Amino acid sequence: MAAAQGSAYATQSHTPASLRELASYLELALDAGQAVFVMRYGESERLVYIGNPEGSLDELSGSGTVAASLADEMLMLTQPGVNRITADGQTYRFKRTHRYIGDCQAVVFAPT
Repeated sequence: MAAAQGSAYATQSHTPASLRELASYLELALDAGQAVFVMRYGESERLVYIGNPEGSLDELSGSGTVAASLADEMLMLTQPGVNRITADGQTYRFKRTHRYIGDCQAVVFAPT
């Protein structure tokens, strides 16, 4: 089980719930040949979309919500740039970036 160098996740012996959640969205993104977008929505949750990393908000498909605490932990356990996580025996490699879509900042997890 490995993560990007310097990640707190690299020292853990089990997969945190936040990264299992991220892995489930990465599976959806891989199936669609797209990326995962996590956007702030209120104080307690974040909206999750699947779509083209270069597309507009109108082109994204809503995939659900995730608790703000899980989204915050996703950010804490990954880093900008290339990451690798293992969840439920499956390894995922992705690039984490940020971009603005309209007036909203989004964290983008793009499978590589």
